[in-house]
Amino acid sequence: MTAVRTVLAGARLVLPTGVVEDGRLTLAGSTIESVGGTAQAGDLDLTGCTVVPGFVDLHVHGGGGGAFTEGIAEEALTAARAHLEHGTTTTMASTVTGEIDELCRQAAVLSELVEDGVLAGIHFEGPFISQHRCGAHRPDLLRDPDPALVRKLVDAARGHARMVTLAPELPGGLESVRMLAELGVIAAVGHTDSDYAKTLEAIEAGATVATHLFNAMPGVQHRAPGPIVALLEDERVTVELINDGTHLHPSVLDLAYGTAGAERVALITDAMGAAGMGDGRYPLGPLQVQVTDGVARLVEGGSIAGSTLTLDVAFKRSVTINRLSLPQVVQSISTTPARLLGLSDSIGTLEAGKNADLVVLDSASYDLLAVVRRGEWIVGGDRFAPAAAT
Repeated sequence: MTAVRTVLAGARLVLPTGVVEDGRLTLAGSTIESVGGTAQAGDLDLTGCTVVPGFVDLHVHGGGGGAFTEGIAEEALTAARAHLEHGTTTTMASTVTGEIDELCRQAAVLSELVEDGVLAGIHFEGPFISQHRCGAHRPDLLRDPDPALVRKLVDAARGHARMVTLAPELPGGLESVRMLAELGVIAAVGHTDSDYAKTLEAIEAGATVATHLFNAMPGVQHRAPGPIVALLEDERVTVELINDGTHLHPSVLDLAYGTAGAERVALITDAMGAAGMGDGRYPLGPLQVQVTDGVARLVEGGSIAGSTLTLDVAFKRSVTINRLSLPQVVQSISTTPARLLGLSDSIGTLEAGKNADLVVLDSASYDLLAVVRRGEWIVGGDRFAPAAAT
């Protein structure tokens, strides 16, 4: 059976080699067939649009009223679909702190969705984190990162655990980092009270990601630089940033980019079930969250509890508020997280042979117009798809 070909022409394309105006992109079924060529009659005219690779979210707990933290397949599907409609064509599901056996049960459910191609993997955020920096995690359920317990969670994911966030200063922390590195699972430093020296030890042991840098960790002091400086200065570490205007002041995000560069930044949502929804009360694992004016906080204690962010909003903020270049934002929202997940051969850039995962944005406003995942028009099909097939 011949793959349906779709030719997009006239758009601004953000490619690994730079930005191309009046570009041409040919899709064949679920893959990108070619980039470039001369516009022809019958091409789909995307003049006034910017086309970028599909977004890749390393850290997201839910959205659309659904959650990955409940261990219910229908809720997870709802959350994945909600973010897909906002441009996230590759999603890694994040858990929150719970009983070990319950997290293992959740991992079994999420693993099936990985095997079905809905999710790209599982990120365990907690319970191996600091009580002093636990944020929206139940303190009574926290555990030291005993390597045996960490391994139990990883094994429960049936080969689909991609990342574990832990506090390396806790007993067993460095040993668990080494074990995760040996298993090929990303060890992420986060929700930590670690100092500069201990964070350097964690990096040497194999930690390669900073979980939502700046949030849930000690701030920078002039005689106590803490984990932030250690994570920013080491070229082996990729730092997650939440660009929602609540978690980080724009100048702090600019500082991180100026220090680490776009190649070492992964823009994430850290979203919970309220993403894409309205204000109200929502569950986050075993906790209750109140969303007011789009900001999620725990009902008890008032700590920020994830976000209501979607990556299309993060993209727009990064370009319009932080004034980052299109290649910088694409690097951080697609290319870098794809590399971390080991998926660079198939996603993360607009190149021939890769998945036909892309987002179409208005070139003036950077509002989302369409989403394509593996050649299927998820959003914008009523506007673009009928004239596209050849």
